Amino acid sequence: MKGEDRPDNKGKKNQQALNSADSQAWLSHKWRQHLQAKRKLKRNVFAVQVFLLLFSIVLWEVAGRLKWVDVLIFSYPSKVGQQIVKDVISGELWPHLAMTVSETVVGFLLGTLIGTLLAVIIWWSPFLSKVLDPYMVVFNSMPKVALGPIFIVLFGAGFTAIVITTLSITVIVTTLVVYTSFNEVDANYTKVIRTFGGSRKDVFQKAILPASFPTIVSTLKVNVGMAWVGVIVGEFLVAKIGLGYLIVYGFQVFNFTLVLSSLVIIALVATAMYQLVVYIERKLVRGHS
Repeated sequence: MKGEDRPDNKGKKNQQALNSADSQAWLSHKWRQHLQAKRKLKRNVFAVQVFLLLFSIVLWEVAGRLKWVDVLIFSYPSKVGQQIVKDVISGELWPHLAMTVSETVVGFLLGTLIGTLLAVIIWWSPFLSKVLDPYMVVFNSMPKVALGPIFIVLFGAGFTAIVITTLSITVIVTTLVVYTSFNEVDANYTKVIRTFGGSRKDVFQKAILPASFPTIVSTLKVNVGMAWVGVIVGEFLVAKIGLGYLIVYGFQVFNFTLVLSSLVIIALVATAMYQLVVYIERKLVRGHS
């Protein structure tokens, strides 16, 4: 009868539906297996990381207790822990920690912002890019410790000089990384926008910036380490307060337990700051995508 499906057509449709359902079930099963394998790998990596950390601490403690190493220089974890607890309870640690963290955060944020803006300006002007390129490379290769005394004379012995020292490290690195990312964007994107009459502003907003956004966000992670390096170098040179100052003071009075406890605190705070940046990166990249 007209308008009705023949039995063989119905059979084919039913078979196709079954095949489609089987395919969906198979894909779903494979996806679950993939997620399970990914979670298992993540757990295994974390377990190995924890094991290596605990093993290193135990080995260090045993080496110190059994005098395998010079305790005066290397100390051992329990003694370092006692030093940290004593400084926390007495309140001596907090002013130093607050100063170093504030310097690091300011240097980190300003370095990322200024470096990114400078990369945009250089990309926008090819002429300026060619002019500044050798200067940026040379400045980036200069030892920042040598520039520290100049910053101290210009900006005084304090917070500003340390932040400027940090910026001398973070700004150039950020500029070079972000500018390189701009130049590595697929040229076909630019050609398409130009073909439809887009301006250089349109090219940047619709092609260059979106394609480079993951790199810009990833630069935050690089700048965490760079900011800490800049701050500690600055505090070595000029500070009278801060974790860098505690390290220098510990060397001066041969209190290497104080030196190591300051290094442990720096490692813990830097790790926490890095993980916060990783979390922000994950959120921003996911929201941008």
